[in-house]
Amino acid sequence: MAISAFGNLAIFSLLLLITAASAITASNTAHENFLQCFLNHAQPSNASSHLVYTPNTTAYNTVLRSSIQNIRFLYSSTTKKPVLIVTPTNESHVQASVVCSRKHGLNIRVRSGGHDYEGMSYVSDHEVFIIVDLANLRSITVDAEHGTAWVQAGATLGELYYAIGVNNKTTGFTAGVCPTVGVGGHISGGGIGTISRKYGAAADNVIDAQLVDAHGRLLNRESMGEDLFWAIRGGGAASFGIVLSYKIKLVYVPPIVTAFNINRNLRQNATYLVSRWQQIAEKFDENLYMRVIAQAVDDSTTGNRTIQALFNSLFLGTCEELVTLMEKSFPELGFEAKDCSGSEMSWLESVLFFAGYSNESVNILLDRRPEYNSSFKAKSDFVREPIPETEWEKIWKFLLEAKDEPLVMIMEPFGGRLSEISESAIPFPHRKGNLYIIQYFMRWFEIDPAVTKRHLDWMRKLYAFMTPYVSTSLGPSGQPAASRRVGENPSMV
Repeated sequence: MAISAFGNLAIFSLLLLITAASAITASNTAHENFLQCFLNHAQPSNASSHLVYTPNTTAYNTVLRSSIQNIRFLYSSTTKKPVLIVTPTNESHVQASVVCSRKHGLNIRVRSGGHDYEGMSYVSDHEVFIIVDLANLRSITVDAEHGTAWVQAGATLGELYYAIGVNNKTTGFTAGVCPTVGVGGHISGGGIGTISRKYGAAADNVIDAQLVDAHGRLLNRESMGEDLFWAIRGGGAASFGIVLSYKIKLVYVPPIVTAFNINRNLRQNATYLVSRWQQIAEKFDENLYMRVIAQAVDDSTTGNRTIQALFNSLFLGTCEELVTLMEKSFPELGFEAKDCSGSEMSWLESVLFFAGYSNESVNILLDRRPEYNSSFKAKSDFVREPIPETEWEKIWKFLLEAKDEPLVMIMEPFGGRLSEISESAIPFPHRKGNLYIIQYFMRWFEIDPAVTKRHLDWMRKLYAFMTPYVSTSLGPSGQPAASRRVGENPSMV
């Protein structure tokens, strides 16, 4: 019999939100009690010596930083660090972590890849908490005969793509473009990427899962029930339990795909082309993915500031097929056969292309270390109506006037299968009616709090500036990408 799903959801949510006052007043006792409890529940019984780290452990900082992708939280004076880090190597360690945290009043953060935009998988402003770091739970078992795979939540997308595609050029999976993103967080939030217009989001292609609930029970799809199984595919699984692994449906990709870039600046009609793109990209053939990456740069010819629009694209087919399609779908871009030079490759090689790995072996996908030791801020909006060309000129002006703000606008199209699936099929509601999503992203390497504040203040101004052009509804368009600032909160962005 399936367990009462929403009863478990409420219990686990209560566990994550429970007050930590008692833990603050007697934190050392809580730590000691947790460790003893962990020893009693974990297998083998001597596991804690190499699985649990406290701030007094030599390797604590190394483990904490091992997959932190956004270091601005490390240098904030208000950020608290975990009182314990647990690095499980089997299911019993996760079960013990949940049972013992609940028993001794410790909150849990779950980390798979450390890419959470607001660092919420590894830091907290207010709570006494532990991290359950799933980096050691990253096995991947591919069943090529049945077109499925089991992937543990601690694996990265790069590791998953490698396991799927290194020996099979016609099998892939629909998920994001950053190889170091953790599978657990990515799938639980939906997960879109270069072939989502063909096959939907990553979470649309999950057919089973293993999860530890608030009672420490190990559940699968049958035992957790369909309500809970629905919730962990796009609803943010950490609110409901700790997902250990997902069973995913693999997808067909042709042996040859075409990945290409076309750059245009303001002298080359970038404003018109971006305006035109937003009117047609959602209607493109589902085999074509074309995003726009726009930023203010120095014109290499004139030396003046300009806007560069990069049309960053993947086509599931050959260059010859692509040329014909582009002549029909987007002739204004001026795409020609010569633009395909060196652009035909395998799907797995296209993963390297979109990750920015030039002249690298596919083995680099197995490197899960953070690519940058930097801070960043990212926010997003959904666009449901085309922004008029004259308004794009105002947007470019806003970007050009902020020379010291390293902002990139990444615009990804919807349409195809992504928009065909019902917004209630899974708790990822960003479906029909959305033309594209804009991500505002900036990265900086200084650790000066004044520099960080300046960037965050400017991002806040940009977000307000864009408000007239984007969806403000939390109905059909749903909630944009993760941000700790919902409504007015002066201490956060």
